[in-house]
Parts: sequence; structure tokens; C-alpha cells
Amino acid sequence: MRVSGNDLLSFATALTGKRPQPRHAAIADFLAADGQPLDSGLILYFPAPHSFTGEDVLELHGHGGPVVMHALLARCVELGARLAEPGEFSRRAFENDKIDLAQAEGIADLIDAESAQAARAALRSLSGEFSTSVRALTDGLIELRSLIEATLDFPDEEIDPLTDTDIVPRLARLRTDLATLRTRAREGSVLRSGLTVVLAGLPNVGKSSLLNRLAGEERAIVTEIAGTTRDAVRETILVEGIPLHIIDTAGLRDTEDVVEKIGIERTWREIEKADVILQLVDARSGVTPADQAIAARLTEGIERIVIENKCDLAQRAAGRNIVKNTVHLVLSAKGGAGMQLLHDELLRIAGWRGHGEDALLARARHLEALAEAETLMTAAEGQLRQLELAAEELRLAQQALSRITGEFTADDLLGTIFGRFCIGK
Repeated sequence: MRVSGNDLLSFATALTGKRPQPRHAAIADFLAADGQPLDSGLILYFPAPHSFTGEDVLELHGHGGPVVMHALLARCVELGARLAEPGEFSRRAFENDKIDLAQAEGIADLIDAESAQAARAALRSLSGEFSTSVRALTDGLIELRSLIEATLDFPDEEIDPLTDTDIVPRLARLRTDLATLRTRAREGSVLRSGLTVVLAGLPNVGKSSLLNRLAGEERAIVTEIAGTTRDAVRETILVEGIPLHIIDTAGLRDTEDVVEKIGIERTWREIEKADVILQLVDARSGVTPADQAIAARLTEGIERIVIENKCDLAQRAAGRNIVKNTVHLVLSAKGGAGMQLLHDELLRIAGWRGHGEDALLARARHLEALAEAETLMTAAEGQLRQLELAAEELRLAQQALSRITGEFTADDLLGTIFGRFCIGK
């Protein structure tokens, strides 16, 4: 149990009858109001500002039984403490400049990591690697702005700011560094949230068999009867550490069956939310007019792969080809032929370069800020003949980057971010 606040020595003395020594684990009895022991355990005291939150912090290590720990919690409340709000310890650490906002989010991401790669990426953000890269870009923008401002302050000097200074190469280097950081952040974003992959197509083309093959177990019922799948079946798998949220859906066709109609309506809703659509067709018949009708209704802008399934029955070899700018994979979900091609294609769509050892776990707001900064820096490059305008674009780019670490962040956004944390973090 953790307690954070001001002047906790008197609190600790009332709770244990002892005055704890800083950063020293000591055995103590945790006492009720009448002096009777509630539990016996360890107490650690971290005086401000040398603690996680920057305030006085007590850590109470009891025996862990729910009855005992609830009694200890009630005693702490009697002594003036209150229950922490979600993420409040991390928020206090942020507000007391012990960590920045990206590091605080790294704590939550480390807890929620779904793979070893994601955990390592979150730890890099928590240790400050992401923030250090962002600050290096921010410092570079500040230096560049200073150089431009100095040029504007001395207009009578007989120099050409674009040829007699290093404004142009500096800005080019910053844009290159930003592009590298965006790539690392995009990989980390995929590690964090994964891809939503929807299996769609006519009935009986092997969607459920493909889900089972990807999951490595029988998760969906497979029969020769068309319309067996009536509702979405979800399974999360890891490919190279990337979470893939696979959704098997009802076959798309005209039907008078009321239950099947509901399943088909849900299929279209899932398709609208997908990152990737795997449209399955029967390799024996190829893409039919009915398959083309489904493709015509699919949401534009969403990645689509046509899976020509049952290649073993069609006596066709597994393979990959491009048809009208769309990737077609020939495979057998039941037999397993060609599955590596599908894995590789999903990794390509995710923008995955390797094993993620260089990725930085990033959130949507980080990617938006980096993209905005890149757009503004590009605009600044186009305005270098009008330095006043270029300087303003660079100022806005610096502000966009500073939102990542929390230097320019609204209080309502902070409430949203920390409100998603676990209690006690």
C-alpha cells in the first residue's frame, strides 16, 4: 500500500508507533486506533523530494489478505488519508516534475503491454528515451528559431540568410530526425494497439477455418453448412509481437433468416471499424460477381487483401500476386499452405521492419503531434524566403512537439489521460 502527501512522519508514527528512517525497510506493527496490531509487515519512508511523486511517500507491505489489507486501508483513512484516484500517483509525479507526460503514459503502457516487445518499448518510453528524442528536436527548433530571429533583428547586415548561414541544412537535419522518430513511434503504436483484422466474404469460403488456423486452436465452429457463423468471433494473436485482433464474421449474402440477417448487419459494422479486411474467396471459382459486389461495398481507405482460400482443393500452389492494385494471396486455411505469406503481408501493412527493438511505444496523440510538427516544418522550409513566416511555422512545430512531454497540455487532456490509469499507479 502506498501513501503520498506532505509531512508523513507523524502519520507513520501514529500508524506504527515508530519514526521510520528514510529509505530503510523496517519491520513494524500496523496499529489500530486502540493500539492493537492490525498486521505486521514492512514500512519504507521516502522523504520529499526524493520519491516517485516528489512528496513524502510511505510504502506499507502487509501480508496481503483482503480482510487485513482493507482494515489497514481503513486505518490510513482514519489518520487523514483518502483513496487515490486512477493514476493520481503518476499525475503527482508529473506535476512535481519527477517524470514528463510521455514517461507517465509509459507506466500505463508497461502495465498493459500484450507482448515482450511491447513491454520493452514501454520501458524505453518510461526511462525517458522517447522524451529525450522529442526534446532533442525541440532544442534544435529553438536554436534554429534563434538563428532566424537574429537574422530578422539585423536586416541591414549584408548577408543572405539562406546562403551565408546554415539555416537550410539545420532544418533538413531536423526533418530527417523527425522522420526517423515518427517511424519508431508508428512501430510502437502498432505494438501497443495492434491491428484489427476482419475476415469477410461469402458463406462457406473458409473464414472460420482461417481464424482457427491463425489462433492455433478450434475457436470457431466449422461445418459445410453455409451460414454456420451467426455472430462475430474474436481472437487476439501475436505475430512478431504485434497484437492482431482477428474477427470472424457471418457470411455476406441475401437471406430471409432473421438471425442470419442480424449477423450480416454486425459484419458490416465490424468492417467499418477494421484496419485490415481479409476478403476470402473460394480458390476453385476465383473472384465471382458476388465477391465483386462485396468488394464494391467495402469501406474505402481500409487495407484489403483478397484471400483465395482452399488452394489444395483447387490444386493450385500457394502464392502472392497483385490484381488491379490489390494483393491476392493463394493459400489453404485448413492445410496451412501459404500462411507465412499472410503473416508477412500483415506485417507489411503494419509497417513492421523487424523485431521492434528500436520501437518507442506511442499513442495516437503522440503520432498526431509528430505529424503536425512535420507538416509545419515542411511549411517552414517553403517559407524560407519570408523568414517571419518560417519562424512562426517553426514556433508552432515546437509547440506541437512540446505537447508530447506535457509542456503545452490542457488540464482536461491530463484528466482524460490519467483517468485511464489503474488505481494506485
